[in-house]
Amino acid sequence: MTIAAQPTTNTRLLTWVSDIAALTEPDEVVWCDGSADEYDRLCQVLVDSGTFERLNDAKRPNSYLALSDPADVARVEDRTFICAEREVDAGPTNNWRDPAEMRETLRGLFAGSMRGRTMYVVPFSMGPLGSPIAKIGVEITDSAYVAVNMRIMTRMGAGALEVLGPDGDFVPCVHSVGYPLVLPSGEKRPDVPWPCDGEHKYIVHFPETREIWSYGSGYGGNALLGKKCFALRIASVLARDEGWLAEHMLILKLTNPKGVTKYVTGAFPSACGKTNLAMLVPTLPGWKVETVGDDICWMKFGADGRLWAINPEAGFFGVAPGTSTTTNANAILTLSGNCIFTNCARTDDGDIWWEGLTDPPPTHLVDWKGHDWTPSSGTPAAHPNARFTAPAAQDPAIAPEWEDGRGVPIDAILFGGRRSTVVPLIHEAFSWQHGVFLGSIMGSETTAAAAGAVGKLRRDPFAMLPFCGYNMADYWAHWLSIGRSTDAAKLPKIFYVNWFRKGPDGRYLWPGYGENSRVLEWVFERCDGTARAMTTAIGYVPTRDGLNTAGLKVAREDLAELLRVDRDEWAEEVPLIEEFYARFGDRVPRGLRDELDGLRARLEG
Repeated sequence: MTIAAQPTTNTRLLTWVSDIAALTEPDEVVWCDGSADEYDRLCQVLVDSGTFERLNDAKRPNSYLALSDPADVARVEDRTFICAEREVDAGPTNNWRDPAEMRETLRGLFAGSMRGRTMYVVPFSMGPLGSPIAKIGVEITDSAYVAVNMRIMTRMGAGALEVLGPDGDFVPCVHSVGYPLVLPSGEKRPDVPWPCDGEHKYIVHFPETREIWSYGSGYGGNALLGKKCFALRIASVLARDEGWLAEHMLILKLTNPKGVTKYVTGAFPSACGKTNLAMLVPTLPGWKVETVGDDICWMKFGADGRLWAINPEAGFFGVAPGTSTTTNANAILTLSGNCIFTNCARTDDGDIWWEGLTDPPPTHLVDWKGHDWTPSSGTPAAHPNARFTAPAAQDPAIAPEWEDGRGVPIDAILFGGRRSTVVPLIHEAFSWQHGVFLGSIMGSETTAAAAGAVGKLRRDPFAMLPFCGYNMADYWAHWLSIGRSTDAAKLPKIFYVNWFRKGPDGRYLWPGYGENSRVLEWVFERCDGTARAMTTAIGYVPTRDGLNTAGLKVAREDLAELLRVDRDEWAEEVPLIEEFYARFGDRVPRGLRDELDGLRARLEG
């Protein structure tokens, strides 16, 4: 085994790297420095191995396309585990295994898993280097694809090691694609463009020891361990223990025509337009939206008693299909170059394409499986979960504060979901506790791209159902405790939005996209106490003249329906909420049961 010079004196890190190398038996150990030269070199390694195809530099400079194994295209939630010491601490919404048994299983799988391969040591910072809100992680991987994606998605390399220092703490993350090139018998086998283990996949988190082990998958959500694994599942445990919040939320900077700024976070389940909102181009004259983050938000209390937030990521790992100049013009501009595309289609002139990018589609493509494709093929050209990895700094709407280690002070928190009925366009919580209640009952109707029946309501509290690293009911209790940690007047206001309400004819009533700036304007002015609202059983809802509709082509009766709170419909929600809470038994905080009782009483009254 060849081991490159070790660029750190951190004893714990060096010992851990040595132990993993002894277990996995790579041919070579390389410490990543995060440099541009290293990135280019590893991208060429991936081109030479057939994993990457370099795109046309005139069309998409310094960009690459990867096509995965068809069996390795998405997060594997059924193979994702929270191995807390006690099953009850993982909770009913997480998969649990006894940690000692899981360690034995993993060590058996990882033994020799990197034979014939290079082991990359990838140090990274989640958040701006040196930020008091940031954390350091180190990922060991046998995938150059992971290493180059981590350079885009995190502050990766020598700077992270410098922050870590000789005795700093870090989250250890171990990953292997599970495709050794030397078998236990000693027989060698050729590599494949997208190595993975077709039989075994494990995405495992040990919350007490703050460890992540990922085996068998090369797909980003399973293999880029700084993302959901660290930034949410492990960070949510750290946040609980240290008194802060690690959330599946966008962060945007909202500035009104007078130049006054507020910062807003938002939690939305998939297919609810979170990235589109983070990069919104407002239709309202004089208003401006800038991106701080599109997916993850870490919030800690500042000296002023307010919650200050950073985006711990440095890039966007976004869903490509449906992204266009109409739905998200800033995202399209962000993807102009220096990007990695996965499972998109390739055009004949060496560019990429996905469904929704243009209308009509090209007459010929090479699809995500590497096959010829035409509009008559009857199959998607790009996989529905095709991805782009893009540097956040390329977003033309990126806020100057996005790399400020102090973070930004949060004024408002949005929750939302896809509901065709019942839930109005927007309502404001009565209090922090009521807002936590609204977050706990979040849900979305499933779309054609989701598993299960279309239109079925899937509860996804705080958009954290697949990402909370401990018992969800304890997570709600933590949110309630955050509300008791400071003056209530310094806490962000909490709102619930629903862009997807339909009329009886099945037509969407709200135009969405840039027009969502009208809802943000109401949020902004509610934070100032100037926007008009009426009190309803579920919270404060805009009066008909409270929402700015100047120049908006929405019929008066449609607007009334968008803001309507129907007592009978909401009364039907109450037993559904009770049924959902019952999954968590007596761990549901008393405060949330009080809010449910309060909702029931207001509806009956």
